[in-house]
Amino acid sequence: MASVHHTKMLILGSGPAGLSAAIYAARAGMMPIVVQGLQPGGQLTITTDVENYPGFAEVIQGPWLMEQMTAQATHVGTSMIWDTIVDVDLSQRPFKLTGDGGDIYMAETLVIATGAQAKWLGVPGEQELGGKGVSACATCDGFFYRGKKVVVIGGGNTAVEEALYLTNHSDDVTLIHRRDHLRAEKILQDRLHANPKIKVLWNKRVDRFVAGEGVSGLVGVDLIDTVTGEASHEPTDGGFVAIGHSPSTELFKGKLPLDADGYLEVTPGTSLTSIPGVFAAGDVTDKVYRQAVTAAGMGCMAALDAERFLAEAEYHALVDA
Repeated sequence: MASVHHTKMLILGSGPAGLSAAIYAARAGMMPIVVQGLQPGGQLTITTDVENYPGFAEVIQGPWLMEQMTAQATHVGTSMIWDTIVDVDLSQRPFKLTGDGGDIYMAETLVIATGAQAKWLGVPGEQELGGKGVSACATCDGFFYRGKKVVVIGGGNTAVEEALYLTNHSDDVTLIHRRDHLRAEKILQDRLHANPKIKVLWNKRVDRFVAGEGVSGLVGVDLIDTVTGEASHEPTDGGFVAIGHSPSTELFKGKLPLDADGYLEVTPGTSLTSIPGVFAAGDVTDKVYRQAVTAAGMGCMAALDAERFLAEAEYHALVDA
């Protein structure tokens, strides 16, 4: 039987942004509810080694970090619910959201922290070698390829920026692009072509990621020439897929302003959306940094913004009474 849940703050998403918002809200006595969504813990649950999250001298595991954040949020008073929201009514407060099992959530404030997903190629070996040589984040994982050969797949700003960043760790970076020209901004292209550590393979698509025999990791990529159809092989220690991200905002189309790439728009420097009482945090609104630590910071901002919003609403209610 369906249930009705009431809360001062409903948080959609259980990655670093959502859980940080929950921790701050719970400590403020707001008794938040976190609806965990299709991927509880967010993208860090599919990340192995994490070396850039503050507070840990040694390498930690992404799933373990999210387990700790979840435990902390629960410890301070957050209710964690396994559900997926399928409908949203933001026309009035309290906001009404519906789960796929029919549960109703009535929320005085809403924090959207549904994140974004990296786009993948969908070729053989990609999923199997995830965390074992295949990655979608050079900032996250480039450090592990110091002095090694790496390839970046893509032709837009993301791919060029990833390739340039990887030259901080590798002297042998190859950009693989399926066309004969890049889509990236000209200034980025100029930097790429001027960097002696980077070479470009034009008109090539990745056919598969290759694991070595007796080696638990990536050893190369099989390529197909998009013009001639010729097959080739490029040896590499690391493969970075950089073909963009898709924010999880489908639920909010037509209900909240989205930018041209589908990210939720917020007032700069805040978590405020166009609807009072609705806030956005993390990768669902951040297409620039996309780091766990920045998402966590934005979750904190959303909780503080929501707390301030409720305090002001209660004050005005008293004055008007």
